[in-house]
Amino acid sequence: MSIVIDNDRGMESEPEERFGLECPYCGIYAHMSPQSVPDAAALLRDKPKHVGLVYQCDACLSPVFLRFSVREYSDKRVELLRNFVELERPKERFAFSYLPKHTEVMFREALACYSNNSFNAFASMCRRAAMSSFAALGEGGKLRAFEEVMTARDIAGIDDEIFAPIKSILFSVGQDEDLPTLNRAQAGILLEVLKDMFYQCFVRRGKLTRAIKVRRFFVSEANSDLQSA
Repeated sequence: MSIVIDNDRGMESEPEERFGLECPYCGIYAHMSPQSVPDAAALLRDKPKHVGLVYQCDACLSPVFLRFSVREYSDKRVELLRNFVELERPKERFAFSYLPKHTEVMFREALACYSNNSFNAFASMCRRAAMSSFAALGEGGKLRAFEEVMTARDIAGIDDEIFAPIKSILFSVGQDEDLPTLNRAQAGILLEVLKDMFYQCFVRRGKLTRAIKVRRFFVSEANSDLQSA
């Protein structure tokens, strides 16, 4: 169904038509309630191609701005398509403390591009983050990372057509202008693949090393207590 803004009755919607989103502020997947609706008379006068509506997150009560495309203008009604663009996306979370410092900087900027829907800038920063990680891994690092990405592809069942631009972005050595262009869906898959690569190459090792050090510390303390008893 479409969304209708009526000149006399305002926004027309049914309770069962409510939808949920991951809130860009609190990070909770919650229902969104209409908070601010444009004036129908102004829309009918100016006839913009896109309309912005402000919704309220039911979890934290923050305003969330969404952009809708106009389907049709009539005498007293504006009909919007239900598809919308999130102008503020939730921030992606990651265990950054386990990444090498330079890789962390590049990856944080990549995530900022992704959150701002700048998907081709995101692709460029993903390449820089990946290259930084290969250097940090040392000799054979790029091959190891490639093997992790191929394993992720097999686990997730990513087909060759979708995987080809991801492989090119992460492992090709051409100039940035040679990078394939990405849409939202492709960028999302690239993000998950790169996060998994970083997790396997850095986070998993860091967490395991830290956990073992903690275990050894407590064993050492226990042995010291037994010797002094």
